[in-house]
Amino acid sequence: MNETLISVRGLRKTYRIGDQVVHALDGLDLDIEQNEYAALMGPSGSGKSTLMNVLGCLDTPTAGTYRLNGREVEGMTPDELADIRNREIGFVFQTFNLLPRYSALENVALPLIYAGVGRSEREARAAEVLEQVGLDDRMHHKPNELSGGQRQRVAVARALVNRPSLILADEPTGNLDTATSMEIMALFRAIHEAGNTVLIVTHEEDIAACTQRVIRLRDGKLDV
Repeated sequence: MNETLISVRGLRKTYRIGDQVVHALDGLDLDIEQNEYAALMGPSGSGKSTLMNVLGCLDTPTAGTYRLNGREVEGMTPDELADIRNREIGFVFQTFNLLPRYSALENVALPLIYAGVGRSEREARAAEVLEQVGLDDRMHHKPNELSGGQRQRVAVARALVNRPSLILADEPTGNLDTATSMEIMALFRAIHEAGNTVLIVTHEEDIAACTQRVIRLRDGKLDV
C-alpha cells in the first residue's frame, strides 16, 4: 500500500477584495498517495488554482494543515518553502516559462544551479531527462527553434531534473493542439509509471480522463 504524499485538513484561504471576503478554499480535506496520477478540476472560482499554489508551496493557507512527504508545511519560513519547492516539487506551466536565450539543456539544468549541483553533473542529469522525454536530438536548440509540443517536453524535463516527490502541472496542454496534447499526456503517464506522483490542473474532461483519479472542486471544497 502506498504512503500518503499530500495530506491537507481544514484548509482555508481567505482573500479580502475591497469590502468583500472571498473564501477561495473553505475547509478542504484531501489526501493524495505516493505514485497517484490525478486531475484537479472545477469551474472558474472553484479554488483549484489556489489549491495548486498552496500544494506547490507558492502560497500559504489562512488556516488548516498541510503535510507534504511527512513534513508540516504550514508555518514554514519563506526560505524553508523555497527549499521544499526546489527539492520536492516539479512545476509544469501552460506557458512553458522557458528562457528564450538558453538552450533546452540549459533551461532544464536551471533548477540544479539553485540546488548547488556542479556543472558536469547538471549537464549529465539534464541530458538524461531530455532523453527520457524524447528530446535527445534537440538539446542544444533554443525555445524558438522548437515546436509547442517540444517546448512543453523541455518544461516537463525541467520539472523532473531534481527528482521531485511531486509533479504539479497547471493546464499543461492549454496551448497545444489535440494531437500534441495527447502526446504530452502519454508522457505524463510514462512519468507516473516510472514512479512519480503527478497532479494535473485542467478544465478539459478528455485530459482529465487520461488520469487515474479526478478530484473536483466547487466553492473551495471537494465536490463529492
